[in-house]
Amino acid sequence: MELAKRLQTVEEYYFSKKLKEVRLLKDTGKPIINLGIGSPDLQPPSQVVKAIVNSLKDANAHKYQSYQGLPELRSAITGFYREHFNVFLDTNTEVLPLMGSKEGIMHISMAFLNPRDKVLIPNPGYPTYASVTKLLEAEPVFYDLKDDNNWFPDLELLETTNLSQVKIMWINYPHMPTGAKGNEEQFKKLVAFAKRHNILLVNDNPYSFILNDKPLSILSIKGAKDVCLELNSLSKTFNMAGWRVGMLVGNQTFINAVLKVKSNMDSGMFFGIQKGAIEALNCSELWYQSLNNVYRQRRKLVWELATKLNCTFKKENIGLFVWAKLPSGIKAEEFTDTLLNNHFIFIAPGTVFGSAGEGYVRFSLCANSEDIEEAIARV
Repeated sequence: MELAKRLQTVEEYYFSKKLKEVRLLKDTGKPIINLGIGSPDLQPPSQVVKAIVNSLKDANAHKYQSYQGLPELRSAITGFYREHFNVFLDTNTEVLPLMGSKEGIMHISMAFLNPRDKVLIPNPGYPTYASVTKLLEAEPVFYDLKDDNNWFPDLELLETTNLSQVKIMWINYPHMPTGAKGNEEQFKKLVAFAKRHNILLVNDNPYSFILNDKPLSILSIKGAKDVCLELNSLSKTFNMAGWRVGMLVGNQTFINAVLKVKSNMDSGMFFGIQKGAIEALNCSELWYQSLNNVYRQRRKLVWELATKLNCTFKKENIGLFVWAKLPSGIKAEEFTDTLLNNHFIFIAPGTVFGSAGEGYVRFSLCANSEDIEEAIARV
């Protein structure tokens, strides 16, 4: 049976392949310390777990659910955005719950892209942006992010290129993998750029609350709803990665277009998960403080590990990772393979996230302090 030609444009996700290798080493008794994956190892808020347990006996728990989610979940999302981002959304028309924000990347792309349309994609950046673009037979156009510009796009350079076929621009602030923060002035420039060129600007925003005291949504910028959508997720903020709960927010026209796709792809999110998500979104400030106290301690240890590996990094960057520059002349994948094979420590090479990631590595904070201390001892 001949496979679809679109599969020739993408490869298996790096972490899917690499984790098989890591598991094989583990199965042979090697004491692997995994600092490569951004899968939170901490527990969700206790009231979230309690909510899903209590929901199981509800009369509606095991039925098909609405494609747009429970009204009270959409209301919790609008309250969350109002409280934390000062963004006001219409509960009925400007909010779409998702089964994780990753599916949102596919749904948005399917709603707006035709074959040969072009998509602006950050380099380095989340690999899924490019993979989905290729699967839909559109054309990725990578824009380089550089350390000396604090990992922000060079919009003046982009203005000199032919943007007539560009349909979508992906941005991701706080940025993964570098941890660079966006600010209001940068977001204003991006919104103006998108308006000038009739581009749908999508901010992927799952890291706003990790080691960051000033969460920011691009929808807080005046006029942003005209050209912007924003993805968000409960995976990192509430340690619910396996629950698969995300959200898409923006104006009604864009949301309705995505809903046309989504309603043909699934039959609604499980009732209990929605009930748990509502509890998470209503967490008090104490939750964020306690979460970040743990990550602050871990980050300090990762900084120590990176320093012992002769890497340099910016302490002002935020998020779930530490992005570190290797000594001059050292290749990222060679370095990470050596670290894995000699010290049984797995970290991600920067090249996973694009060619501009060469010379960098990414450390995850999703490991307990004892494991990070052990990694320090090994090197």
